[in-house]
Amino acid sequence: MKEIIIYDTTLRDGMQGTGINFTLADKLQIARELDELGIDYIEGGFPLANKKEAEFFDRLKQESFKHAKITAFGSTRQPNIKAENDPNIDALLQAETPAVTVVGKSWKAHVELVLHTSLQENLNMIYDSITTLSKAGREVIFDLEHFFDGYKDDPEYAIQVLKAGTEAGATVLVLCDTNGGTLPGEVTAIMADLSKEKLKPLGAHFHNDCGTAVANSLAAIHAGAIHVQGTVNGWGERAGNANLCVLIPNLCLKLKREAHVCAQLKHLTALSRFMFEKANIIPDKRQPYVGKAAFSHKAGQHADVLSKAAYLMEHIPSETVGNERRILLSELAGKSTIVKKLSKYGDFDKSSSEVKKLVKELKHLEEQGYEYEAAEASFDLIIRRTLNRYTPLLELQNYHLESFKSGSSPAKTVSKLFLKITGADGTPINKEVMGAAVGLGPVEALDGSLRDALSPHHPFLSHIKLSDYAVRVLDPERAAAARVRVFITSFDGQRSWGTVGVSENIVEASWQALVDSIEYYFNNYVLQNGIS
Repeated sequence: MKEIIIYDTTLRDGMQGTGINFTLADKLQIARELDELGIDYIEGGFPLANKKEAEFFDRLKQESFKHAKITAFGSTRQPNIKAENDPNIDALLQAETPAVTVVGKSWKAHVELVLHTSLQENLNMIYDSITTLSKAGREVIFDLEHFFDGYKDDPEYAIQVLKAGTEAGATVLVLCDTNGGTLPGEVTAIMADLSKEKLKPLGAHFHNDCGTAVANSLAAIHAGAIHVQGTVNGWGERAGNANLCVLIPNLCLKLKREAHVCAQLKHLTALSRFMFEKANIIPDKRQPYVGKAAFSHKAGQHADVLSKAAYLMEHIPSETVGNERRILLSELAGKSTIVKKLSKYGDFDKSSSEVKKLVKELKHLEEQGYEYEAAEASFDLIIRRTLNRYTPLLELQNYHLESFKSGSSPAKTVSKLFLKITGADGTPINKEVMGAAVGLGPVEALDGSLRDALSPHHPFLSHIKLSDYAVRVLDPERAAAARVRVFITSFDGQRSWGTVGVSENIVEASWQALVDSIEYYFNNYVLQNGIS
């Protein structure tokens, strides 16, 4: 079987997704990360789209990639002009990428209603564009826009478009489901028809409007496609594109097909989370393979089975894709869950006094409104206290917050606090420290003053940022006196962790979660690994 070529279009099609935007520096860094993963082709975008895109291609001329080929993306020449005089074709050449992707129309309706030209002229546009780029020494990938809709409307014309690309010298013909309305069965049937034709190798590009982009891509590979396109995390127009974070492991681990990227699967989860960070979007924890929930287990019975035969509960080992197993703490947790959580601190069993104590403590805290399913870092601190393996980073003396607003300007909050703290070596610093900050809200101000007090003694805080903040009202019938539960997710560029706080006062609940976040990092990474 031929090796499957992986083509990433995150920097072009992915950026067309709602809420996705990257700076020039981001795009360059993302391209390097995609290359490290072993992606075969990285679509950089359309050189004529804007100044940033043009500069991106200029900067790429100074870059060296280990494996990936960068491709510039553009359309066929305009109707009734020569390809060598067309600004789109010229921009593709000026980008000086080793490969270019040319998109052409394959649906009669698009030719007539959008291009306003004849069906024959469309074929001429495709042929002229590809041959001009090929003669200039470029590898040409031909994307057939709306191919599946075009084929269902008029198979004969869609095949003429494929033949035009073949005769012009395209290296691969990419069948695009631009509307995202095709289902796997249709993919299989249409590609079976195409197998009767003498064509260049086929590729596939699917959108996820029916939720079947990955399934369609796998169906296309089953039917003979050797090239598949998608985006990291499935970002793209409307409902997105085929998600490479799902497609790649399915291809490598389930279909057992060869692809250059298969050798780097252990970096897949890190890449997914890196991309979320660059896009400033909260990671989708329920995403298959790379999401935090992908190998998470909540029921105590599941945890018990995992300790005996993990493969009964997990279809692959989590580390294969760089993820990790998580045993969630909740009212469903049994002693097996606690034993699993304690395993990193030593050998314990269900009869251990520490296990019994922690089970009792967990039930007690959950009755008060604490929940540790998404706040494992807070529970890790409880374990450390139980085992006498906890070193407190700080002791609060007092904090003071004051909100103010003037005229139509935004309201702001001033925070000031006094702490006693522990040094990086775990010994107390024999003086009180003060921190102060101004924020748009009390949590931002409190976080700022905490960092202001600690940062001179603990530079590691510069690595940590808050990536998510959520509040849940626990007893709304008490109106303004209701208790709230605050969840905070923190991130240091490599790993994320969650903490929780509960109080009738939202500031106090936030304080608990903020302090737990820093205390967890201090105990698990600063003291243990010498991170400064």
